[in-house]
Amino acid sequence: MNNRAVLEVIALDAEDAVAAQSGGADRLELVTDMAADGLTPSRETFGRIRAAVDIPLRVMLRLADGFLAGDIDALVVAARGMLAEGADEFVLGFLDAYGNPDLVAIERVVAEIEGCHWTFHRAIDRAVDRDELRKRLAELPGLDTYLTAGAAEGVDAGMPVLLAEAAAGRRGTPGYRPQLLVGGGLRLDHVPALRAAGIDAFHIGGAARPGGWSAPVSATAVRSWRTALDA
Repeated sequence: MNNRAVLEVIALDAEDAVAAQSGGADRLELVTDMAADGLTPSRETFGRIRAAVDIPLRVMLRLADGFLAGDIDALVVAARGMLAEGADEFVLGFLDAYGNPDLVAIERVVAEIEGCHWTFHRAIDRAVDRDELRKRLAELPGLDTYLTAGAAEGVDAGMPVLLAEAAAGRRGTPGYRPQLLVGGGLRLDHVPALRAAGIDAFHIGGAARPGGWSAPVSATAVRSWRTALDA
């Protein structure tokens, strides 16, 4: 089915990964420390997850809470370590103190992961000008996805922006070629309007864990999303 929507699920460990895949996830975002909204996992965790599942894995490159890059050398070392473990897809995104894209940090990390596909994550929802951010990143190699809720507050607030950006993508507007991956306060009742707008990629974290972040991913919860997206 060519128009099958992508379902990406956050996984913290191999148990999460197996449950997410069995529930119908197409791809996993690998992170640790959700109290900080997701940081780079250990190489060992990546290795265990890679051995447990056979779907694509996107590894977070983020070493501290917030959207400042921090120690760029340490980010490069983290990326290099993940590449050595076999990682070939990543998630990253850094802003400067003024809410503009931190091109120095982004370009340095992207140079390290040359040849890999990557997602610019929800830092876009904190950018001072998201349209300008897209245009400034448009030529970076490997950027194929924006993870966004349309607004820092989540999908409820961001729905008009998401629909407008989906339309811009259909028109081929510069900077809007990467796939829209919607996540951040996403609920099943948002799906029909987003699918009707042509959005075909969805990201869930807490929605895959009815027991909260201290509980593992539920294959049943993931399956409910798979069913809704395939309807």
